[in-house]
Amino acid sequence: MNKVLKSAEEAVAQIPDGASIMCGGFGLCGLPENLIRALHARGTRNLTIISNNPGVDDFGVGMLVRTKQVAHFIGSYVGENKEFERQAIAGEIKYTLVPQGTFAERIRAAGAGIGGFFTPTGYGTMVGEGKETRVIDGRNYILEAPLHADFAFVKAYKGDTKGNLIYRKTARNFNPVMATAARVTFAEVEEIVEPGRLDPDAIVTPGIFVTHVLKGAHYDKRIERRTVRQLQAV
Repeated sequence: MNKVLKSAEEAVAQIPDGASIMCGGFGLCGLPENLIRALHARGTRNLTIISNNPGVDDFGVGMLVRTKQVAHFIGSYVGENKEFERQAIAGEIKYTLVPQGTFAERIRAAGAGIGGFFTPTGYGTMVGEGKETRVIDGRNYILEAPLHADFAFVKAYKGDTKGNLIYRKTARNFNPVMATAARVTFAEVEEIVEPGRLDPDAIVTPGIFVTHVLKGAHYDKRIERRTVRQLQAV
């Protein structure tokens, strides 16, 4: 089955207002840039975005936040986006912060068909308020539920026409686990090849988890914080 779409625009045309979308990436690394830009241009609204962070003001998920297309953000870190901060303080956006390890495991649980799991993270804090607790081997735990989405946007390095994906270094991050946890997964890649061209041992996301694959038209690949040191005199 050939799963290739012609463009990111063709992909986001399937997404209605009010949808929930998982968006891969960590900081600005491994972002599905083309899908985000296409969704921004289309103007789809009232979205629930599930991502590690809401990007920065003018890039990544931050583009959607800036135009108020995001009604609810679920993630782990929000410290690099001033517009998100402004909207949060003003009560213009709903947000749910989840400890990063719990965030990853909730998504993994959804993809694995697990009904929930117990974790000590957050016990005795506001994170654990209202959640079932249990003592296991003398330690206190809280019950966390799996985290599903209607759609997932993932970024991979290469993919074949059947949706098998490989990733490159730290750009892998949340992408593989999110690919398993949504009803429909769109994968954008830098190169599409025919089946059999990818090393089977290198495939991280099997095509069974990918609904559609597309070649990204353009990548900025921004560096979130560039740190350099001064040359030392010799």
